[in-house]
Order: sequence, then C-alpha cells, then structure tokens
Amino acid sequence: MRKVLERVINLLAMLLTASRPVAAEDIRRTIPGYSADSDEAFHRMFERDKDLLRRIGIPIELRPLDGWEVDQGYVVDPNAYRLADPGLTDEERAALLLAAQMVRLGGELAAPEAVLKLGGARTTGAVEPLSADLGLGAETLGELFGAVTERRLVTFRYRGTSRRIAPYGLGHRRGHWYLVGGTNDGQRTYRVDRMEAIQVEGRTGTFRRPSDFDLKTVLDHLAWEGGPNAATTAKVRFSPEVAWWASRQLGSEARETEDDGSITVTVPVSNPASFLGWVLTFGEGAEVLAPPELRQSVINRVKGLA
Repeated sequence: MRKVLERVINLLAMLLTASRPVAAEDIRRTIPGYSADSDEAFHRMFERDKDLLRRIGIPIELRPLDGWEVDQGYVVDPNAYRLADPGLTDEERAALLLAAQMVRLGGELAAPEAVLKLGGARTTGAVEPLSADLGLGAETLGELFGAVTERRLVTFRYRGTSRRIAPYGLGHRRGHWYLVGGTNDGQRTYRVDRMEAIQVEGRTGTFRRPSDFDLKTVLDHLAWEGGPNAATTAKVRFSPEVAWWASRQLGSEARETEDDGSITVTVPVSNPASFLGWVLTFGEGAEVLAPPELRQSVINRVKGLA
C-alpha cells in the first residue's frame, strides 16, 4: 500500500509542477514504480492510479501536446485543484491549529503546512507539552480498521506465538492502540505495536460481532498496557494543572478529587515500565504514592539510576 501511495503522490507532484502536458511514456520513465513493468502492466497500473486521483477529486485531464493535436499528455490544472477558501474565522483557525498541535501520529507532531494553507498562523515558542500520541504504524492501523469494518480475520505473531483473531474493535488508550476480538480461547486484547507479521485475510463477513460487545468497556477494564505480570494497584496524585488531562486518559478508574483541583487515582498496573514511562510525561505534575517499590522506581528513573 505504501508503494502505491508513494507512486500516486509522485505522479500528482509531477503533473502539478509540469509546465506543459506530460506524455504517458514520460511518466513511465520518470515515476518510480512504473518503468520496470511491461507495457500492459504499466497501462493497467496507470489507469488505476488515474482513477484513484479522480475519485478523490483531483481533476487529471488529457490535453494536446502541440498545435497539431496528434499526441496528448496529462495535466492537473492547479486552479481546479486548489481548495476553495472555507471562510474560517480567526477563532476557528486558532481551534484548528490547537487540534493539530494536540495530536501526534507515530510520535511526531502534525506538520503545520495544512493549517497554514487554510489561513492559520504559525505559532512561536515551545510546542504544547500535553498532546495525544496516536502511536505508530498508520498503514497497519488502516488495514486493521478495514478488517474490523469488513469482518475479516487477522493472523499475526504475538510474543513469538502465531495468533488468529476475529477483530471486533480497534481502540486507542493511554498512548497505544489495542485490537480486541474473538479467538479459539475466547475474547482477547492485543497491543498493536507488539503484533508482528500482520496479515488480513481476503474473505469478508467471516464472523459476527457479539451484540453486547462494547469496546470502551473492554479498554476501560484493561490492566495497564496488558502486561504479562499479575496486576498490582498503583496510587498516583496529579496536580491541578494536569488533572484534567490525566482524567481524560484514565477513563473510569477510581479517583478522589481534592479542593485544590488535584486528583488521586487508583489504577491496576501489570506493566510497570510502561506505566512509569506514562507517569513521567506529566513531569512534576504527577506523584506516585503507592506501592513503595513503584514510587522508588520513579525516584530512580528521575535520578538516572534506572
């Protein structure tokens, strides 16, 4: 899929920057992914790529290469391709920029170019420290979402063992994506970034999702990160400055709210390393109160002893 996207993007870039219509043979020689194919394979692939561009609203056209109108080439008119001004207000552009800064995919903040094209202004100073990290593997997520919606079985390796699952849902929680579904051993949950050799089977409609399945309920009851160890109970205090953000990420875990706006939460932890990594993203705003060994692990991590 990635090769297809790269080829189509290169094709679009070539047609947008060309000063005249481009012949199909020039496209074949220039765009990686076309030149190595036979004539028949090239034309079949090129037709699919053109159809893809047109389906997403990009007006690729065929125009004469010269005044004789014998040979023709392809062009994308920038004026027809350009996005119309949506008429956003200053407040709407500011909200859009904030949303772009608050979301990360693959650990990277969203690039501001798209917001700038809508009339937004580039911000100065440090990037907002609290943001939603949507995790790695955008291409893999697309395949898994497709498996969920089309009810296709998924095979993969997980901790050295081959698995097969009927995917009921795909959800994001505490910085990671989880795939939940049915197996021969009952309903199971797997962390996507730990899944290897993922293969989505071709046949659709191969299973029926239980009528009482609720993805949010499943993820809310996960022990931290779905680790291999028996869950222990951790108690963490979040200062008023970060309590709102911790509340959003923690979901329905038990909590106590203090008069100053701080909260103390109790959460099950089965993967201490991942849990500590998450807590430390809050800096001085989070304090692990219990158990003592988990609190000491935080102190050691901060002092560089672990």
